[in-house]
Amino acid sequence: MTTQSNTAHPMRFSRLGYCRLRCPDLGASIRFYRDLVGLELMKETADGAWLRCSDKPYDMVLERGDAPGLSAVGFELESESDLEAAFARLAELGCDPQWADDATNAAQQVKRSVRFSDPVSAMEIDFYWGPETLSEPYVPPHTKIVRMGHVVLNVTDLDAAHRFWVEDLGFAVSDRVEGVAEWLRAWPNPLHHTLALLQHDANTLHHINFMVSDIDDVGGAMNRMKGADVPIVFGPGRHLPSTSIFLYFLDPDGNTAEFSFGMELFDEEGAREARELEHKAEVMDIWGGRPDPRFGKGSAIVAASA
Repeated sequence: MTTQSNTAHPMRFSRLGYCRLRCPDLGASIRFYRDLVGLELMKETADGAWLRCSDKPYDMVLERGDAPGLSAVGFELESESDLEAAFARLAELGCDPQWADDATNAAQQVKRSVRFSDPVSAMEIDFYWGPETLSEPYVPPHTKIVRMGHVVLNVTDLDAAHRFWVEDLGFAVSDRVEGVAEWLRAWPNPLHHTLALLQHDANTLHHINFMVSDIDDVGGAMNRMKGADVPIVFGPGRHLPSTSIFLYFLDPDGNTAEFSFGMELFDEEGAREARELEHKAEVMDIWGGRPDPRFGKGSAIVAASA
């Protein structure tokens, strides 16, 4: 299995743009992500809500649903030409990409966007360009979140997911455990991983990450979550692959969320080679911690047609 892109990086990614979750109790999820995680509530309707931790209109979208689920992930590309290259590549791959119409783009506060289904999980993926930048900065109420860092997916076919994200779309492998896990950069974004994939018996959400600016944010969050009777399912600890100090906890639907600090960064060119790591517990926590069984047992991935 190659750890390098076969596409010679035909498109440049800026960042993980957003995750969209379905929530049976929308009010409880809004309160959790606003009051305990520290996102800013930007818009709320009877059917959903936008929350942010950046200068963009939203980083997390919550929508009312009968059952919890991860229904979409969005990635921002650097330019309109990158988005056009992405559309062409997706069409070549047979992914049936669809340009959003002007009304949809205006409603989502972006200039242009392309939607398609992940061929492994069937989840909706949104590639877009030109999100609005808000003049009012995001002001953390407690934990100093600097960005939504990454999303991690459990997938039923890791090899197929690797071929799609790395060989077809140009994501770069930072580290991997053969047949178990891969940590991928949305090239040329410098973060050790923007997307990670874990071999599993079902397509589900493993966790969503928020990166913080100080180790004290991790410790403070731990005590705040404990005080609110939020289950802490792993950490504090330190990952071997990314060097991040982490804390994992559960949202009202049992999805795992993470605060992390200190992720390894990669140069655009000349970055180190991907490492082949051993399949052992210390990869997840070099401090020797072990996760609660509920860790990473998140909601199902919702097919784009559902």
